[in-house]
Amino acid sequence: MAGILVVAEARQGQLREVSFELIGAALRLKADAGGQVKVAIIDAEPGRHAGALGADGVDEVLAVSSPVGQFEPHVWQRALEGLIEQEQPAVVLAAHSIDALGFAPALAAAAALGFASDVVGLGWEDGPVATRGAYGDKLLAEYDFPGKQTTVLLLRVGIFAPAEPGSGAVPVREVTVDGLADAARSEHVDYREVQEADVDITKAEFLLSIGRGVEDKDNIERFEELAEKLGATLSVSRPLVDAGWMPSARQVGQSGKTVKPRVYLAMGISGAVQHLAGMRNAETIIAVNTDPEAPIFSVAHYGAVKDMFELADELEQALS
Repeated sequence: MAGILVVAEARQGQLREVSFELIGAALRLKADAGGQVKVAIIDAEPGRHAGALGADGVDEVLAVSSPVGQFEPHVWQRALEGLIEQEQPAVVLAAHSIDALGFAPALAAAAALGFASDVVGLGWEDGPVATRGAYGDKLLAEYDFPGKQTTVLLLRVGIFAPAEPGSGAVPVREVTVDGLADAARSEHVDYREVQEADVDITKAEFLLSIGRGVEDKDNIERFEELAEKLGATLSVSRPLVDAGWMPSARQVGQSGKTVKPRVYLAMGISGAVQHLAGMRNAETIIAVNTDPEAPIFSVAHYGAVKDMFELADELEQALS
């Protein structure tokens, strides 16, 4: 095992939280695969982030100075090409983000590397094994990469538990990559924030999530009111979005949002694999379903085989 190379992300001078999710995933993979974990930061001022990236278990931080002040995909692609040439990692972990999607697939194609995007699970069986959605996210599939000396994996944001930032004790090595100064083909002009949706369910501490069991669009308002009384945020499973009953910003699941609230109360949700992928890391999962064999119970900490409307009646009475 030649080791794992993590590609950290920074934007507007700040490290993105996904950087620590990547490190956390790398450290857990290291436990099975062996080798070293090295974290690369490509930035106009990489030194300002190096200390925090040296989490406990990281062997080395690699600092690559970028000739441009903001993210530029061709510069990042050349920088990662150089890092792979020099370090020869078995696995490269980057985020499934708008930045990494701008350079990682092109890099993997040009160098004939193993590649998978939107990865939601990692393993090691004589080489990396990546889990991601298949058939429109109706299934989860495992991929291996025989014959590939290096494999690039883009991990879905919000799935892997983050490592704690380091204290600066891990060695930092400045790495020079030839050709960076001439690699840029575009110029950064400005940042423009997208208009926010009515709610960001990824930041909610308590989610009341409803699914197909709600039966009718007219019943949703009742659960919106119940969520408000409970101090929760209402979220939904995919069938309600596909039916046009709720906006996609409220959808939990592999094709929606990945959430990690303190409490996830699922009512009338059977628990298809793509839904479980988006919420299984919640601290406390409470499932309510009339089917005792519903898959949601396999990940729930607490469960009730009960009609969601009957439970709603009881909760409303208790809260009135």
